[in-house]
Amino acid sequence: MADFVKGLFGGQQPAKVAIPGDDDFADYAGAPEPTPAAISSYTDAAHLAQPTGALTARPYTAWYRVWERTSPEDFKLEMYILPFLFVLILVHVWGTRANRSKAKAWSKAHAPLLQQEFAQVGFREGEATSDDILREKKADEYSTYATGRQNVAFIDFKITLIKRFNPFMLLGEYLIPLFFESIPAPAERVEATAYVFDGNEAKHAPQYGSGDAKKVSNSSFDGFVFAIVHKDIMKRMREDRYDISLTTTRDHAKLPVWTAVMSESAEITDMMLTPELIKAIHDAGDSFEALIVTDQPIDQPKTLDDTKPKKRINLSLKLESTYTATLPLFQLFLRLPDHLATAAHFRPEALRRIKQTRDEQISKIRKLDDDEKAEERKVAADKQKRELRDQKLGRLSAEEQRKFLEKERERDSKKKMKRSTVKG
Repeated sequence: MADFVKGLFGGQQPAKVAIPGDDDFADYAGAPEPTPAAISSYTDAAHLAQPTGALTARPYTAWYRVWERTSPEDFKLEMYILPFLFVLILVHVWGTRANRSKAKAWSKAHAPLLQQEFAQVGFREGEATSDDILREKKADEYSTYATGRQNVAFIDFKITLIKRFNPFMLLGEYLIPLFFESIPAPAERVEATAYVFDGNEAKHAPQYGSGDAKKVSNSSFDGFVFAIVHKDIMKRMREDRYDISLTTTRDHAKLPVWTAVMSESAEITDMMLTPELIKAIHDAGDSFEALIVTDQPIDQPKTLDDTKPKKRINLSLKLESTYTATLPLFQLFLRLPDHLATAAHFRPEALRRIKQTRDEQISKIRKLDDDEKAEERKVAADKQKRELRDQKLGRLSAEEQRKFLEKERERDSKKKMKRSTVKG
């Protein structure tokens, strides 16, 4: 037994004699011979006979089996958010299509009339269908364009719709005007602005200078500001637009009671209120918002260039489900430049007050401009004087600089005393 224990723990063994000349391998001389590892007792035939493909198979784990490691309770937040997002997407798609269909309905009703009056309607050259004349700038804003007509350089159309595609913004636009009177409630409208030639056909359209241009009558007319507006927006128009602030507001017996006339002269009012226009406004009803003829800017002019007359005609109408009532007024608006080129030539007495108002504004701007230039000249002169003073002071000695600064302080104190004496 003792021999067995000694053999197991490497008991004393007789030392082997090292082979001469083999010193490098002396450390391995006493190493025991390697023996094969014993087979474990749990190794059975099933493990030994395991096929090769089973060695590369993924072991069972719940990492990729979502249904085993999760439950519906883990997706409560998603179950609340996803239906909400789905509803928002549906509302956005529905609102966008509803706005698009409403804009196309307007173009379908007005495209024949525009194509009858203008050579080009829409942004594409050549004849376009009613679906092609509109351009979608935003989901709630569409625009189109018309040109190629006598007395009119071009007309811009802007269709503004409510934000059906965004219920939160739409709700805010309806709630905010309830608390702030200066913010108008949202409304669907079409705004048209006609820019007249005013005798500048050769400048805007060179083809008028040759061929049949001699047969075209002169399109120039006297500048003035005239407007017929709905009383619901009369106050806001006067506050927001500079040109409307130049007029005098009156009611007119021939017009509906819910409208007001803003004009610079009674003679201008009589010229503008033709029987056709009065009837068209009556037929339009509450769909009518404003008809404006102006040669002044919308914003307060700040430079002399802003006071140059730029004659325009504006029409604002509410969008309705049908356009039968507003089509006569729309057609009259398209042909209004012809009436102005023919009849808008007034007596000098009627234009004297209009010219006086323009001259007063020009004189105010010129005075402000002269004051600004005088201030700039004064600043430049003071700067030059300081530079000369600094140059002179730099050439003096220390004692001379002290005397110079003392004299300068004495002069400043005398000036201050003189100013206080004069004020007293």
